[in-house]
Amino acid sequence: MPPVFSPDFTLEHLEVPAGRLRLRRGGEGPPLLLLHGNPQTHAMWHKVAPALARRYTVYCPDLRGYGGSFKPPVTADHAPYAKREMAKDMAELMSRFGHETFLIAAHDRGARVAHRLALDHAGRVRKLALMDIIPTLEHFERADMAFGLGYYHWFWFAQPHPFPENVISAAPDAWWRAHTSREPKPPDFFDRDALADYMKAIHDPRMIQGMCEDYRAAATIDLEHDRASRAAGTKVRCPLLVLWGKKGKIEAWYDALSIWKGYCAAQVTGGPVNSGHYLAEEAPGEVLTRLTEFFSA
Repeated sequence: MPPVFSPDFTLEHLEVPAGRLRLRRGGEGPPLLLLHGNPQTHAMWHKVAPALARRYTVYCPDLRGYGGSFKPPVTADHAPYAKREMAKDMAELMSRFGHETFLIAAHDRGARVAHRLALDHAGRVRKLALMDIIPTLEHFERADMAFGLGYYHWFWFAQPHPFPENVISAAPDAWWRAHTSREPKPPDFFDRDALADYMKAIHDPRMIQGMCEDYRAAATIDLEHDRASRAAGTKVRCPLLVLWGKKGKIEAWYDALSIWKGYCAAQVTGGPVNSGHYLAEEAPGEVLTRLTEFFSA
């Protein structure tokens, strides 16, 4: 694993009931869980985690199916990749380190896991920061032509196994460049060491399979869980910070704050960051300021 974090962080593996997770851990203070997005690994936090570790004990795991964490096989119901199961991994990880309650900041797919974690393990999440998403259910129910074209991968990845896996595996480098260039980027946008970790992951057929199963679950079993939660009136109960990239799709398509206020029973704050989709890598200073202000208030 390239040394993308400060030397104060340790690279570890932890067994949870479902499998083995890879993570980095460092810092002192209140526990803070950072969850990455797609198609990345925990390395996406390399620009903000060391600074956060001056105030918090920071945990940066790879989600199941991604990076160096365990990768369940494909199933007909996609249940192993339900956000409910992925959230259980993270709750168990924090329990193993002795934390009954904790803070969370999460991006993209990790933010969807964090949203479910805050619903299913409500008493454990003290504050929640979500980056560049609206609820999965809202995406699908509001879907139009713009969404279908802009987030086409939601529908492509969700096609039956192994069609999307075979296409991506045939040209993973070309796929990566196309997928991560929805907003224009210079060639050196991603840190060299972080990029090496991302590319190692995307060359692993099991990771490609896990990524697709993540999206298949989102289009099936996750919607069942989300609709059940909505019908029961279950909402996020802790303070919620919502951030999104001003140059990205969330800004263009949605009133994100208004949407999230319908899913949270506590205070909801936030706004755009001067970036595209990859907030923590494009605008780390702004992200760090917003997270620090939110978590320390």
